[in-house]
Amino acid sequence: MKKINFSRALWPIILFLVLVACTPTVSDMKYDMVILDGRVMDPESGLDAVRNIGIRNGKIASISEDKLEGIVLLDANGLVVAPGFIDLHVHMFNPKQSKETLGLMALDGVTSALELEVGTDDIDAWYGERAGGQIINYGVSVGHIPVRMQVMDDSGDFVPSGPGGSEIASQDQILQMKQLIAKGLDQGALGVGFGLAYTPAATTEEFETMLNVAVDRNTAAYIHLGGGMEGLEAALASAAKTGVSLHVVHVNSSGGAATAAYLEAIQQARDNGLDVTTEAYPYEAGQTSIQSAFFEDWETWEDDRFATFQWVETGERLTRETFPKYREKGGVVIVHSRTEEMTLAAIEHPLTMIASDGFVENGKGHPRTSGTNAKVLGRYAREQGIMTLMDALRRMTIAPARRLETYVPAMKSKGRIAVGADADITIFDAETVIDRSTYTEPTLTPNGIPYVLVNGVMVVENGKLVPNELPGQPIRVSPKH
Repeated sequence: MKKINFSRALWPIILFLVLVACTPTVSDMKYDMVILDGRVMDPESGLDAVRNIGIRNGKIASISEDKLEGIVLLDANGLVVAPGFIDLHVHMFNPKQSKETLGLMALDGVTSALELEVGTDDIDAWYGERAGGQIINYGVSVGHIPVRMQVMDDSGDFVPSGPGGSEIASQDQILQMKQLIAKGLDQGALGVGFGLAYTPAATTEEFETMLNVAVDRNTAAYIHLGGGMEGLEAALASAAKTGVSLHVVHVNSSGGAATAAYLEAIQQARDNGLDVTTEAYPYEAGQTSIQSAFFEDWETWEDDRFATFQWVETGERLTRETFPKYREKGGVVIVHSRTEEMTLAAIEHPLTMIASDGFVENGKGHPRTSGTNAKVLGRYAREQGIMTLMDALRRMTIAPARRLETYVPAMKSKGRIAVGADADITIFDAETVIDRSTYTEPTLTPNGIPYVLVNGVMVVENGKLVPNELPGQPIRVSPKH
């Protein structure tokens, strides 16, 4: 090797050039964005204090009492700076409807929206259809409902309207379902979704076969129960038998008048060592397909029951004459079947996370899509005081993150304000935040949520969507191809 000798006169110049090369520029020392003087509330650590947050490369890089320099400065004085809200129960049936729904949810402070109840029967295709960019983070489970519909040749929309709900599966069909569930998990699904209320013909054997696939792949099951308290007890027994981690969706919707008893049973199961969690949405009405197996006995109903159904397309209440007409046509109904007391039984219980069960299509849908989190923060935390602000945030952020992070590594960096965490951040006014959406105007956006960041990019500014910003990333387990 040839040795290079530098003259002594050149050393000062060389040293200067080295120092210049190694010295950070002003832009290097600055953060991409600094959130100034906000009331930072982090349910994981318990931090509740005025801090400055520095963001770099989509991550939280500093949380400091000292002033920080940033290329972009965001004044959060007088506002709460919280982890972005994580919604475990969203519906994204097609790419167009997904974008519409996720945009509304961003305005309600959601930074990660996950389709875990119904799910999909083709994981690669589902993520592929949304790969062009989404406003917030997104993910999906592999769903027993769509898998069963595929195997049993059911032509319903997003829930069965024929054999997928009403026919008992053969052993060969159960094997096909098992293989499709396993394939979906190997492709990176976030778990296995179940809707036993929509598939009443599914046997315990079939259900437990799919649960065992989840256990074998080290993931969780998300279940929409059917059959009242007996259905809950049977699901808990199957979970105990198989050892699966179980998440019961919308406990207030499934529990109805027995919501308090549902929660007591879930708490008892947890006390006995079962890994089971649950969620609720803060509304008295539900929403589902009018072709659902729920309604197969509609001809036996009393006349006044039909008026509890609201046809989403027009807002009209149904009658004995209009119900079968719309059932044949197919579509979505809002079902006004519960009371405020039932909602409170779920919302005030410390076990429940907050999730929306929301979706909107062509401006039509349920107000929970755009109002769930603002309603909890404004009505239930501030106005009624049934939970503290920190506890409300816990249910929207760190609790859902922890439910998933054992199985979904990406969730370990979400749901918290911490150095190294993803810069998914919701900034709101605790004194004014409130929902505005209604059953006839479901797309009215909330007040009091001026800023939302996803992966360090501002997607909501002054309460409005920022045009052309699509920083949302897929949340997915590493596929095993």
